[in-house]
Amino acid sequence: MTRSTRQRERESETETDAEEEVVQQCPECGSEELVKDADRGELVCDDCGLVVEEGNIDPGPEWRAFNHQERQEKSRVGAPTTKTMHDKGLTTTIDWKDKDAYGRSISSKKRSQMHRLRKWQERIRTKDAGERNLQFALSEIDRMASALGVPRSVREVASVIYRRALDDDLIRGRSIEGVATSALYAACRKEGIPRSLEEISDVSRVERKEIGRTYRYISQELGLEMEPVDPKKYVPRFCSELDLSEEVQSKANEIIEETAEQGLLSGKSPTGYAAAAIYAASLLCNEKKTQREVADVAQVTEVTIRNRYQEQIEAMGIHS
Repeated sequence: MTRSTRQRERESETETDAEEEVVQQCPECGSEELVKDADRGELVCDDCGLVVEEGNIDPGPEWRAFNHQERQEKSRVGAPTTKTMHDKGLTTTIDWKDKDAYGRSISSKKRSQMHRLRKWQERIRTKDAGERNLQFALSEIDRMASALGVPRSVREVASVIYRRALDDDLIRGRSIEGVATSALYAACRKEGIPRSLEEISDVSRVERKEIGRTYRYISQELGLEMEPVDPKKYVPRFCSELDLSEEVQSKANEIIEETAEQGLLSGKSPTGYAAAAIYAASLLCNEKKTQREVADVAQVTEVTIRNRYQEQIEAMGIHS
């Protein structure tokens, strides 16, 4: 009897919740365009202005902040979880400052005790070989991302890709650095912040050939849908490093668009293609840069720039 009564109570609660989930309408005009005013705790009809509900509970904090600094000072929660750390940033760390809560120096006996505690705390943060692998790989991703100057979102995506590769046992038989570098390269492409394999290999401890091979294997096994890199995404960065004007940048994008429509981009390296378009645009805009200068910035050879340049000017009907 008791069980059946409880079941009936649960069913009635479920029905009540289902009724509450029904779309609310304004009793005055029947409109469903109801807007919540968080400051006043009211539910207002957007069409006729009727206050449908008032005195709603505000789930936000009891304090008010008017800028980011005030919000950081008044907030009483810890840092958010992150995929860029092997323990997601949930463990606490013992500070290396030998100070107490009041900022005073601690005694030598306490210092030696804290040193031992720090050492053991570092040891117990990783419980097995898998976590040690992850800790080293994520630190490598963070180091390379800092050297490349990519935003934090790329590091988060790279960490997620590496975790997926580790869960699917794709690391076996491959170096940790190689898989970590490939994950970072994939994250850069996925986030629309292209970095060439040459740039990635410059900050990595593995060779370019191994990065490319590992990247193809991981993207195939994990089913990463990667679109071809658009050469126009390289143009702003290359033009900035070459100190070229907006006019050259706009002309280079125009050259890439017109020649790509004719099918010249198929099978070509996007960095070399962008570099040749910038070289052609600099000549057309009377801001000449040598092939060597453009090649050094794009990390391609002068022969590549010459070949792509000749193809592009012929396709556009420009005589050199």
